[in-house]
Amino acid sequence: MAKLRTNRAKEKLANGEIVTCLAGIDNPYLVDFVGQMGIDSVWFEAEHGPVSFDDIGNLSRAADLWGMTSIVRVGSADYSTIYRTLDMGAMGIVVPHVDTVEDARAVVEAAKYAPIGRRGMFGPRQSFGVDDYLSKANAQTMAVVLIEDIKSVDNLDEILAVDHIDVYHVAPSDLAQSMGHIGNDGHPEVQRTIDQSIEKILAAGKTAGTTVSNDNVGKFRDQGVTFFYTNLNAWITSGGNEFLQALRA
Repeated sequence: MAKLRTNRAKEKLANGEIVTCLAGIDNPYLVDFVGQMGIDSVWFEAEHGPVSFDDIGNLSRAADLWGMTSIVRVGSADYSTIYRTLDMGAMGIVVPHVDTVEDARAVVEAAKYAPIGRRGMFGPRQSFGVDDYLSKANAQTMAVVLIEDIKSVDNLDEILAVDHIDVYHVAPSDLAQSMGHIGNDGHPEVQRTIDQSIEKILAAGKTAGTTVSNDNVGKFRDQGVTFFYTNLNAWITSGGNEFLQALRA
């Protein structure tokens, strides 16, 4: 019998190591291509992007080839959406706008089997050939919640009290919007709120994540963040601009 695949991102976070997460690669060919880079996890976009339930199987299979953790951002903390996403082969889920302790509990209930949660009983893709899947699945399934509204910041102490969430990810763009600074996540008030939220997450003994670029990744690493989300779009734009500048020089 096969053994349950190890969730590389979850394992590294549990060991206090840094985890990289790359988005913007919502087709299997690109997932396979970036696998050679040593990226820990890939973020598939089902909230803002094109990913459907039909896509998750092949996307997650491509990630499995390289031992990368497949993570899908769903549209909400909807119970059936979360566990169906996991059933299709994702090793983790990202849930947006987790603003209350009730939202956080709903994520855990949908993502984890009993006795932790109440995920629907089914033999999902990651269970194929694994005779003890149900006894080990909770230990390998990853849950990430987005702290991206000022309401979630205000309720952060209660949200952090919910167990079995792997990453509390502070997302700057929506947070800026909720604070009245739409399109300006560099505003000092927004940056101060991000920093304070990360400090609170770390002080609670939890794992902090955030969205980064080449310009600020070092700052957040030094601050203690260990889950780093970035997007392939920025790399393409940077590389494209560099090429055009070289051509015109």
